[in-house]
Amino acid sequence: MGISKKMNEFATASSWIRKMFEEGTKLKKQYGPENVFDFSLGNPDVAPPPQFDTALQKIALDSSPGIHSYMPNGGYFHVREAVAGQISREQSMEVGADQVLMTCGAAGALNVVLKAILDPEEEVIILAPFFVEYKFYIDNHGGKSVVVPTRDDFNLDIDAIEAAVNGKTKAIIINSPNNPTGQIYPEADLQALGGLLDKCQEKFGSTIFLLSDEPYRKIIFDGHHVPSIFQNYRNSIVVSSYSKDLSLPGERIGYIAVHPDVAEKNALLAAMTLANRILGFVNAPALMQRVVAELQGVTVDSAIYAGRRKIFCDILAESGFNFIPPKGAFYIFPKTPIDDDVKFVAHLQKYKILAVPGRGFGMPGYIRLAFCINDDVIKRSAAAFKQAMASLGEL
Repeated sequence: MGISKKMNEFATASSWIRKMFEEGTKLKKQYGPENVFDFSLGNPDVAPPPQFDTALQKIALDSSPGIHSYMPNGGYFHVREAVAGQISREQSMEVGADQVLMTCGAAGALNVVLKAILDPEEEVIILAPFFVEYKFYIDNHGGKSVVVPTRDDFNLDIDAIEAAVNGKTKAIIINSPNNPTGQIYPEADLQALGGLLDKCQEKFGSTIFLLSDEPYRKIIFDGHHVPSIFQNYRNSIVVSSYSKDLSLPGERIGYIAVHPDVAEKNALLAAMTLANRILGFVNAPALMQRVVAELQGVTVDSAIYAGRRKIFCDILAESGFNFIPPKGAFYIFPKTPIDDDVKFVAHLQKYKILAVPGRGFGMPGYIRLAFCINDDVIKRSAAAFKQAMASLGEL
């Protein structure tokens, strides 16, 4: 076989999201795209805010000498300074430009962090349900994933996390607002998690990092608040991107921010800066760095997603689904009416509905539905959902 056995296995089991995309392509070709209700992809459809176009056009016209030259691997200093100012406001703590690195999106950021901190066979705890590629990122750098379930309401199960921590634990990844559930971990849970990790560090004589993946931080509903990770644990690192809050997923622009008092801060930052280079990213895209520097505090209108959430939740409730309304992000994660989520997803396809099985996020028995899609599509799906639920006897 020409490719590695590991990559062949990964490709086979990798992404239910991609599989559903392929199924959607077939359905749309057969019935026409306007007749298919595709809730499979978390691809934001809301246009970037108008300030983005203004900043992009201005910066694209800049022909100053050296504008396209090499830069420090961590990114332009003035960009990191602007990002640090925004993070300081979000984390309620002064964060300096030297504690920020610009990256190729949140995915690039996570790989940079994991490359910097992991030795072979060290463990990283991930919380089910989780973004599937966390496992691949951890494997990329010789680590081992340890999956810990959340509670029935998708909040942190502190006891389960404590049972999973041992002398090999190097990090835990949290994602709030969460993909796929839309859950936001409350302040009390983060305080308890920080206290637990402090205790475990002392017990095992090790450093355990808390990695907070926050691309949905600014897409929140009903006045909910995303608590500060930095306020609750010293050895914490935030990774994020502008894919969701500025609707720029294709631009691959994000950042890493470390707690001002993180353990071995200078060595950690040096290792991450080197990782940014040797992983092949070298630096984050220059044009987009300069653009986002001018857009700190600017976001898409989350009220658009809030309106869609209400429409979708009403449809699902009327159809008989059991689910927890999301507090943020743009996903709903209903429980399937039968145990086999893959079988139920196939059943939904008969009614031209595309969803992603929960097992793709480490939690069978659920489906993920993305509502970053036109209101009209959501509204027109109501009859299809009701028919699908009314015909469960066919399964």
